Amino acid sequence: MIDNSEELTTTKQTMSAIGLGSNLGDSLPILQAAIKNLDQISGITVKSQSSWYRTAPVGPPQPDYLNGCAILAVELSPQELLETLLGVEQEFGRVRLEHWGPRTLDLDLLLFDDLVLDTPKLKIPHPLMNQRAFVLLPLAEIAPNWIEPVSQLTISELAQSIDSSEVSLC
Repeated sequence: MIDNSEELTTTKQTMSAIGLGSNLGDSLPILQAAIKNLDQISGITVKSQSSWYRTAPVGPPQPDYLNGCAILAVELSPQELLETLLGVEQEFGRVRLEHWGPRTLDLDLLLFDDLVLDTPKLKIPHPLMNQRAFVLLPLAEIAPNWIEPVSQLTISELAQSIDSSEVSLC
């Protein structure tokens, strides 16, 4: 008989990158509380977080955003992590009324190790991250050498190649 007991108790941790944003309510305390909340969820450990950046909005007229990124060690599948992030958004009052509209909290799953995934509900890497300075600048701060698996460029290289004129460090 083969003993698989160690296999059953060992869960692989996967590094994941998320983007955080807020432009409704008291954004800085909301973002800080979201980081703390994530770190208390079973299967998630916050490994690092970026500084916060003020960003002009994309989409309809609305207040500027505060944006940042975090690196998580997770013991969840990509789909489980996405569902967890959506749940945290709801806890902080996120309501989805308008595409790219204002929000109390936005949590985007950007990278999941070197996984490339394209399903109707989840695309990894995040399909717009390479076009967004408000994602690449904070992510380059905490994960400059992470290789984005589609372009095969480092986050630092991607950040250097984008117009960041509408993003400023808070």
